Amino acid sequence: MPSLCRDCLTPSDTTANRCAKCGSPRILSHPELFDLAIAHMDCDAFYASVEKRDNPDLADKPVIIGGGRRGVVSTACYVARIRGVRSAMPMFQALKLCPDAVIIKPRMDTYVAVSRSIRAMMEELTPAVEPLSLDEAFLDLTGTTRLHGAPPAVMLARLVRRMKNELGLTGSIGLSHNKFLAKVASDMDKPRGYWVIGRSETASFLRDKPVRLIWGIGPAAQASLETAGIRTFSDLLRWDRSALAARFGSMGDRLWHLARGEDKRRVSAHEPMKSISNETTFPEDTSDPDLLDGHLWRMAEKVSDRAKARQLAGRVVTLKLKRADHSSLTRRQALRDATQMADKIYRTARLLLDQVGDQGPYRLLGCGLSDLLPESEADKSGDLLDPDAARRGDAERATDAIRRRFGPDAILKGRALR
Repeated sequence: MPSLCRDCLTPSDTTANRCAKCGSPRILSHPELFDLAIAHMDCDAFYASVEKRDNPDLADKPVIIGGGRRGVVSTACYVARIRGVRSAMPMFQALKLCPDAVIIKPRMDTYVAVSRSIRAMMEELTPAVEPLSLDEAFLDLTGTTRLHGAPPAVMLARLVRRMKNELGLTGSIGLSHNKFLAKVASDMDKPRGYWVIGRSETASFLRDKPVRLIWGIGPAAQASLETAGIRTFSDLLRWDRSALAARFGSMGDRLWHLARGEDKRRVSAHEPMKSISNETTFPEDTSDPDLLDGHLWRMAEKVSDRAKARQLAGRVVTLKLKRADHSSLTRRQALRDATQMADKIYRTARLLLDQVGDQGPYRLLGCGLSDLLPESEADKSGDLLDPDAARRGDAERATDAIRRRFGPDAILKGRALR
């Protein structure tokens, strides 16, 4: 059985429970381990892990990133997650579940700098790196075995070991034969996980899994599928392709392929994007202005996160609302200059939300950035209504450049020293 020690990176052909070289029990075994090349790497509780790395006193404490008047959880460490805290949860609810949590406001410039250090490590393995956000990316290592002298499975284990040794952060790997399954695999074993889904086991692996494993299937889509009697991949397999398309449109055709583990999308570092967006469907319809504001701030962070990961900026901010009767409201605002800053995205989207007024309750809220440009075109000129905006943008770019050259701890904001 092809095997790999995840600690000393020794490959072998054994079913032993411990590494013959270093004695580690962290042995990964799979019949197709050294034949697969499509991977998804996801950092473990990224924002919270960076904060714990920079402040060792937080190591064993529950940490929540978020708070303030925009009271929604951005990220929670695994200690807090064990207590039931989840991303997008209102802060008051998170503190009921975890009253001793340490609340930290996001330091996006720090997270961006660390993300780019990880991205540089990935690009040493392959040019086919497709970032999804600051803390996750797809990699295609097809044809790299001769270059590195080791198969992709070994190089991926080396990547997460290097992240731990050089950056003090951990990540989880999913390895398979396409993007869909690689993403599913990386969620199967966290934190510090490494999961493999081979070609021969694809059908049996998926058969009894819930359809919520599919990336992009949120609460609303899941409810629609359950109404149709679809809860597992087995349920999907009972539907004809034409019937799924007739019931669910383009999503139905996609589901038909994914039910069979088929995904022909390529890992592309240069695939053009038309927009970057994030949205959430609420468990209960709401008009609560504080809750809407909190979610809007978190979405602006997510959109900014993804724009920075892809080194993009946008000139149009979009606000999307869906009411209880499923009618939609969409508002757009063109900016004087393209931006990738969460603060500017949020302030613009918040003005759009104010302009909509009280037309709720709402079941869905979304925020997006479009008319995309390279990040070099972002935040160039001043804003008469916010004279410090350009200075903040320049400072953030300069900080990122210094950290890329000298490391993530080369320059810190004053608040990081408290």
